[in-house]
Amino acid sequence: MCLSTAYLDSKSDDRVAAKFVAAIDVDGDTITLTDVMGMKMDVTGRIAHVDLTGGVVIIATDIQ
Repeated sequence: MCLSTAYLDSKSDDRVAAKFVAAIDVDGDTITLTDVMGMKMDVTGRIAHVDLTGGVVIIATDIQ
């Protein structure tokens, strides 16, 4: 099972938005992260980087 950690702006422990992310949905600038337990979190931003092998998602929040 491939689960990811989503970070806001940079890969740093203090910038974790969600862990064990199983699904990501994008609607405009709203990104919905769903973890393995089905909990959802909405973040405003854009997907800046995804490393599927490393399980890393970076969400840029500096949108205008």
